[in-house]
Amino acid sequence: MTEAKAVPKSHCSDSCLPGFRKASQQGRPICCFLCIPCSEGEISNQTDSTDCLQCLSDFWPNEQRDTCIKKTVEFLSFKDPLGMALAFITTFCALLPTSILTIFLKYRDTPVVKANNRDISYLLLLALILCFLCSLIFIGQPTTVTCMLRQVAFGIIFVLCISCVLAKTVMVVLAFKATNPNSNLKNWVGSRLPNSIVVISTVIQGFVCITWLISSPPFAERNMKSQMGKIIIQCNEGSPVAFWCMLGYMGLLSSVSFIVAFLSRNLPDSFNEAKFITFSMIVFVSVWFSFIPAYLSTQGKFMVAVEIFAIFSSSAGLLACIFFPKCYIILLKPHQNTKEYLMGKGKAGEGNRK
Repeated sequence: MTEAKAVPKSHCSDSCLPGFRKASQQGRPICCFLCIPCSEGEISNQTDSTDCLQCLSDFWPNEQRDTCIKKTVEFLSFKDPLGMALAFITTFCALLPTSILTIFLKYRDTPVVKANNRDISYLLLLALILCFLCSLIFIGQPTTVTCMLRQVAFGIIFVLCISCVLAKTVMVVLAFKATNPNSNLKNWVGSRLPNSIVVISTVIQGFVCITWLISSPPFAERNMKSQMGKIIIQCNEGSPVAFWCMLGYMGLLSSVSFIVAFLSRNLPDSFNEAKFITFSMIVFVSVWFSFIPAYLSTQGKFMVAVEIFAIFSSSAGLLACIFFPKCYIILLKPHQNTKEYLMGKGKAGEGNRK
C-alpha cells in the first residue's frame, strides 16, 4: 500500500554536479539529459548548469573544473634550483679566464705568452670572460631590454672570440710560411693583419645585430598556449631570420677557423698551437650543432637553460684547449718557457713570435 502511494520521480537523469554541464538527448524528454565535463579552460560552479564559463586568460580550471585558479608563471629564475646552479657554474667559469689573464700579465715577457700575438691572447681571454658572464642575462624574468640585450651581447661577444681564434690560426700559418727566404708573406707578419681580422669580423656581426634591432627587435611575451595551466614568460626573437643569420655567421667563422687550423695542424712543434685550436673548434662546433635540435625541441625555462649550457660549454672548450697547455708550461714546466727550448724543439721558432 505504501508503494502504491509513493510519488513517482519526474525526471530520468540525476543532477549534473559542478564541473559538468547538461546536454539534452535528441528524441527524449527534456528531463532526460547527459552530464558532460566542461572543456579545457572552462568551469561550471553550479548544479545543473547548461553552459560552462570560460576562465580568464590568466586563470585555469582546477582539477574538478568548478573554480578558476591562477596559472603558474614560469621562467628561469635565480631562485629556481636550475637557475641557481647555472648562475653558480657561470660565475665560477668566468673566474678561470680571469685567473689565466692574470697569469699571462704576470709572465707577459716570457716566450710562451709572447708567442703568436700576445695582445690577441689578452683580447680572447677578455672575450671569454664576457662570454661566461653574458649567460647571466638569460637568467631572471625576461623584459624587452634583457631580450634585446641577451642575443646581441651573445652574438657579438662570441664572434669576437671566434675572430680572435681565426686571427691566431692565420698568424700560425703566416709565421711558418714567412720563414722561407723567398716568401713575400713577411710583410704580413705582425699585428696589423690579426687586428684587421678581429675588427672586420666583429663589425659585420655588429651590423647584423643592429639591423635586427632596428627592423624587428626581440621582445618579452607571455606564452599561454604551449603548456596547459602555465604562463611562460619568454623572449620572442622578433625576426627568426635575423636570429638564424646571426648564428649562421657565427657558424661560418667557426668553420673557417676549424678548416684553417686543421690544415695547419702538422706544422713544426713551435707552431703546434694550431693543434690546440683545432681541438677547440671541434668542441665549439660540436656543441653548437647539438644545440640546434635541443633548442628547437624544448620550451620555457629549459630552452633558456639549453642555450646557457651551450654558451659556457663552448666557451670552456676554447679556454681549455687553447690556454690550459700554456698555463701548464708557465706554472709547472718553467724550463720549457725559454727561447732556447722553443727554438730547439720547434726548429722554426722565430717565425711564431710577436
